[in-house]
Amino acid sequence: MSTTPDTGSREVDSKGLKGGALGLVSSIVVGVASTAPAYSLAASLGFIVVGGSLVAGVKAPGIVLLAFIPMYLIAVAYQELNKAEPDCGTTFTWASRAFGPVTGWMGGWGIIIADVIVMSNLAQIAGSYSFTFVGGFGLPGVAALSSNTVATTIAGLLWIALMTWICYRGIEISARVQYVLLSFEVVILVFFAVFALARVYSGTAEPYSLVPQWDWFNPFTLDFGQTIAPAMLTAIFIYWGWDSAVSVNEETKDPGKTPGRAAVISTFLLLATYAVVTVAAVAFAGVGDKGIGLANPDNSGDVFSAIGPTLFGGGVLGSILMTLLGFSILTSASASTQTTILPTARTSLSMAVYKALPEQFARMHPKYLTPTWSTIGMGVVSAVFYLIFTFISPSLLLALIGSIGLMIAFYYGLTGFTCTWYYRRTLTKSFRNFVMRGVFPMAGGLMLAFVFVYGLYNFAQPDWLLDANGNNVTIFGIGAEAVVGVGGLLLGVILMLIWRLRRPHFFRGETLPRRTHAEEEVA
Repeated sequence: MSTTPDTGSREVDSKGLKGGALGLVSSIVVGVASTAPAYSLAASLGFIVVGGSLVAGVKAPGIVLLAFIPMYLIAVAYQELNKAEPDCGTTFTWASRAFGPVTGWMGGWGIIIADVIVMSNLAQIAGSYSFTFVGGFGLPGVAALSSNTVATTIAGLLWIALMTWICYRGIEISARVQYVLLSFEVVILVFFAVFALARVYSGTAEPYSLVPQWDWFNPFTLDFGQTIAPAMLTAIFIYWGWDSAVSVNEETKDPGKTPGRAAVISTFLLLATYAVVTVAAVAFAGVGDKGIGLANPDNSGDVFSAIGPTLFGGGVLGSILMTLLGFSILTSASASTQTTILPTARTSLSMAVYKALPEQFARMHPKYLTPTWSTIGMGVVSAVFYLIFTFISPSLLLALIGSIGLMIAFYYGLTGFTCTWYYRRTLTKSFRNFVMRGVFPMAGGLMLAFVFVYGLYNFAQPDWLLDANGNNVTIFGIGAEAVVGVGGLLLGVILMLIWRLRRPHFFRGETLPRRTHAEEEVA
């Protein structure tokens, strides 16, 4: 396998990707865009406010702050592991080095299945908001199609096809598209927050509006089991995606440093964005369970659409601002659709290079320098899963956030443990190593392991998730979120065993042998 040197002394295995195409800013844009900030807040903030059996209420900003902690700790793990081996397989490659091929393969599968499943959710949102946006220009008939399952499914499939094509055409055009989509999204979110807070502080808000308090950022007055833990399961979802900045490491300038820095910076930018917007939404809408209150279950699917008409008012200006707010969610979902394809294609590329997947997935386009089979395959598989989930029941799409949360906790947590174990023999060389490569990643891994176990137990309850008609969303009598989450991981086990029987080279450690950081330094 050929190698290309980075700016330091370390060499990076070249898989044919276009090296040096992205700088720090581009990598940050990819990392932030992957989280879909506008959509994530619109779909999750109501659930964070409600929490579990006891509402989090005005402490929602505190929950958002608390969820940042494990995300930052795992971002540090990514940064440190990327320094040792900037490989686009990320968790797959690193866990294979630290724990062996079986653990590594499942880590890679965790990334792939989480991304494939979330594409169903993103495609549905992009499809629905396409009609909402166009209908906002005085076309109520078009807007009505946003609730038509057939129409939104077709539109969602078209979005998957479009974003797959953009990713196929090259990393640079993908980055340019992200600049445009993310810029619009962030500008609208900031405008929403400033407008809402201005009305609150000027006294022109609603009677139920609240003046922000610093105490809102302290979640520790809440009950852990009944409020904090359930709300955290949702809050972690809104941060997920920053690792895409690391998955394009082989296409960045200074691949050993830039991707890790981008990941850490992305988490802080997300924290700032989420904190400001959450405070603004809680302050203006309040946390009541009536009207536009954030605890109203009718608003949980899209809090921005519930708040917007009251916040912006009627008339032409209000209609324009509502249309732009809806468009920000559309751009958010579409941008995340694209940046979800990128890491999945590169994970499967790396797995194929090391013979953990069929070698066809390692094929590269000679002109665009993108993985052909991996990119197109991600689009096709995502479309198939989207059709399956929609065919079974559109309500099943509600189960995806929780099930994806389980997969996030699985492979993020695994990355934390991998970092500590990989560096175990050099942790005591310096205080920095002990903290940044030992304490922080291990703490993040343990937090997410707890989230996984706690979430699995609760998601398995038949009455955990209800559809719009108040019916339990279950599969075989078990909570759908648990079934989809665990079922996705078990599917990986089955595929791994089949591939191990057919091509055992990777599983024998022949293509990606285990090693520690100390052994690498000696080598």
